[in-house]
Amino acid sequence: MSFQVVFLHSAEQDLKELKSYVIRNFGKNTWQHSYDKLKEAVNNLQKFPLEGKIPDEIQRLNLSQYRQVISGMNRIIYEIRQETIFIHIVCDTRKDMRTLLTTRLLRI
Repeated sequence: MSFQVVFLHSAEQDLKELKSYVIRNFGKNTWQHSYDKLKEAVNNLQKFPLEGKIPDEIQRLNLSQYRQVISGMNRIIYEIRQETIFIHIVCDTRKDMRTLLTTRLLRI
């Protein structure tokens, strides 16, 4: 069974910011390599959505429908609902999740 993947607006914004950061600091080739890895990870999610682990920050909140996969130096946080995967966050693995979530809430 293949799941449908939906990038939420917040994840699309994350991708744009990540692209700008990587190109500015490491160049277009590095961005293309990272982007290819991200696409590969999302394609794998369509087939194996439960392969990702529940992020520690979210596990403490007892929200088991949220999971993450690591793609290179990036983290993809997603939610599984029926046969749909909602991508919520795409960020650098070194980014502090508490700060990211606070920033996200302030954007709304």
